[in-house]
Order: sequence, then structure tokens, then C-alpha cells
Amino acid sequence: MSFNIDRSNTDPFYRYKMPRLIAKVEGKGNGIKTVIVNMTDVAKALSRPPTYPTKFFGCELGAQTQFDSKNDRYIVNGSHTDEKLQTLLDGFIKKFVLCPECSNPETNLVVQVKRGSILQRCIACGYNGSVDMRHKLTTFILKNPPDQDPNAATPNKGKKGKREKGGKEDEKDGVSPDATPTTAQEQMAAMRESGNMMSLPPTKQKGDEDDEDWGDEFTEEAIKQRMEQLSDAAKGLAFTDDLEKPAEERLNIIYELIKIKRDDDELTKPAAIKEVFSEAERLEVKDKVPLVLVELLLNEKAITQLQKYKGLFLRFCVQNQKAQKALLGGLEILIAKEYPDLMTKTSHILKVLYDLDILEEAVILEWGKKPTKKYVSKEESTQILKEAQVFVKWLEEAEEETDDDDEEEEGDVEIIYSTTQKVGEVTVEPTPAPAVNGGKKPVNAAAEEDDEDDIDIDDI
Repeated sequence: MSFNIDRSNTDPFYRYKMPRLIAKVEGKGNGIKTVIVNMTDVAKALSRPPTYPTKFFGCELGAQTQFDSKNDRYIVNGSHTDEKLQTLLDGFIKKFVLCPECSNPETNLVVQVKRGSILQRCIACGYNGSVDMRHKLTTFILKNPPDQDPNAATPNKGKKGKREKGGKEDEKDGVSPDATPTTAQEQMAAMRESGNMMSLPPTKQKGDEDDEDWGDEFTEEAIKQRMEQLSDAAKGLAFTDDLEKPAEERLNIIYELIKIKRDDDELTKPAAIKEVFSEAERLEVKDKVPLVLVELLLNEKAITQLQKYKGLFLRFCVQNQKAQKALLGGLEILIAKEYPDLMTKTSHILKVLYDLDILEEAVILEWGKKPTKKYVSKEESTQILKEAQVFVKWLEEAEEETDDDDEEEEGDVEIIYSTTQKVGEVTVEPTPAPAVNGGKKPVNAAAEEDDEDDIDIDDI
């Protein structure tokens, strides 16, 4: 049984496969350990030394690891299941195998020992960047660079011995065994100098095996030539075609995903919410997704549904005013086009969104200033804002009262400095209330009128 190297990729034409990791638990008590039976095969599929993923498991599990290359035994102390290690392997692949730009696994690690850094180069798209050096595995890689690393401090002695034994065969090919180059570039140069270009691998045809390396040439011409040799399926992997599509088509992809999750009743689960948000980020449409959420998730029972899908709306709208404005635009469409009966409940809906912290006060107040024709006609927008003015006015008055309270708190106490008072004593001069109606208690008629005009938002 084999898996996609990038298990999150569901493309049916995905051609990069790896065998399923097989783990075998041995020993008892304190001596229990897990032997990864086919680590060599898995590592070969990833083009990485088998010690790297094994050590990665040890770092993630906080367990000691053992390597026995001669007997092909790679061990992690403790008892661990196949599924657990396979999941951890996904993390290793994401950090140290897949290209950050095109998600293609055809990458090489280049260890710069003196600089203490590790570069990752993608053969498919030409990406050349640094690996995240915060992971503990990077220390192990710096001390044990891969054999194919052209910048390795010392050549591999085992390979040198084989060259010495097979010197006669090398001489037949026109290359001296003592001068056998260690890198792909040096091999190419040596073949050109000797005039023996027959040793080069033939041009890859459709259907050929893809085990051989293309080399480390990263010029624009070399990259273009390699991409022309890729199959159509591989091109789809090397370049994310989705990002080349118009925003409307990318939004349709999210639309279908949300629709499926809604029908399966998964949109209240954190995992599904995270998946939808991640896909929206990948497609670069997260600011517009609230429009889709309103269309797919809300109807005449919008108030109840907003509470049900609170987590999903919050994920997109918190600290994102663009998404909040898109949400208000979606509500305009919902009220004006789909469910006109909601028109009289506009203030109710806004209050729910405000109470759930989905919409910010500043966004609502700005939206309520003037009608627009961005989502609906200007006449419909005017009517919606008219219905919303009850809530908008309440927000404005609440903001003004807060400002007045702050000013009153600042002016409650007056401190008078005097040369006759002792240190530490404070004289407070109370402000006398103006006498009205012959010295009776002051009556503020204007305040009483304002109280009569106040609208209790809970009675909306």
C-alpha cells in the first residue's frame, strides 16, 4: 500500500508516492522499542537519508533513537503505532521535503556547515530558501549532512572506496577513478572535457521512470526546459493553477467546499472551520468569504443561525474589517433580494452580530452613514439603513455617554495647592449646584425629555 507524499493533496494524477510506514514494537518494560521496518524505502521515496525522519520522530516524541544502517534497523525508543508515526512523518515532509512555493517534493537540502544554515532547493520551480532552523532536527542535519550535498565538509568515504574498486570500469567510460567528481555539476564538466557525453541520461520521455535526479541547475532556461518535460499532472502540482484563476472562480471553490461541509453538518466543528479558513487563505479570498457564508448558511432564521455558526463567522471576521464589510454586504443581499421579511428585523440582526463580537462598532457606524449601490440598488440600501438606524443611533448614544462619563470622572475632584497646608493634606472644593425654583432640588427638564426619547435596545 502506498500514500501520496503530500497526503493533503487529493489530485487523482498525483504521481509522487511513498510506501506506507510499517512499525514493529519489540521488547518489554523499560526496554520496549519501535523498529521502523521499511524506513529505508520510505526515505528513498522522499530523497532523504533514513536517519533524518527517524531522528525527527525522536525529537517530536522526546525519545532516543538508534541507527543501524548495515542491518537496516532504525529504532525509536518506546511503543508507537504505525498511524502515529505516519502522522509525524507528514510533519517531517512538510518541513523538510515539500517546496514552500509549489508544494513539490523534488527538493534537495544543501547544508552550509560554516554558516550554520540549511538551504532547500526545488528542482521543479527553482525555489531556493532557508529551512526553518528552530526545529531540533536541524542541529542533527548540520552535523550529518546528506551525501548528495555539494557543500558537505568531507566526501563520503564509502563511495570513494567503491570508486577505487571499480576503477577499471570508470576508465572505460573515459573518466579517471582518482578524479571522479562528487557533484552533478562536476560530473557534467568532466564528461564534456572527456568528450564522452553518452554517459548522460537520455531525455525523459512520457512514461519513463522519475527516479534519476535532474541536477542542480537553476538558471531560467534550465527550469523552463525541466518544466516542459513534466507531464500535465506534474505541472498542476508545480504551479498552483488555482491562484491563476479570477477571484470569482476561486470564491466558487470555497463555495463548493462550504456547501459540502454544511450538508454534512460539520461547520460547527473546529477541524472543519480550520480547513475552510486554510483553504480560503490559500486561495487568497478570505476577505470575501463572509459573502458566501451569508448566502449558504442564513435564511429567514438568520438570528438563530448566526448563533449556531458563530465560530465560523468569528474565524473570518475577528480583526478583519474587510471581511466584516463583506458580511454587511451579504446581509444587504439577503434582506433585499432573498428574504424581504427580514427588513424589519435589520436592527435585531445587527445587535446579534455586535453581541457575538462578529461586527465591530466602528464598522457598523461607518456602514450606517450613507447608502451605497455596491451590493444592492441605492433605494434598497437606503431602506435597509433606515431600518438599521434604531441600532446605529443606540451605538452612537452609547459612545457619547461613555465619552461624557470619562470627562466627568476626570473633573470630579479639584486639588488645590496651598502654602499653609501640611504636606500630604488635600483640600477639595465641591462645586455647588445652581439654585432653581427658589432653592429646591434642581430639575433638568431637558434631561427628562431625553430620557423619554431613549430607546431601550432590548425592547427592539
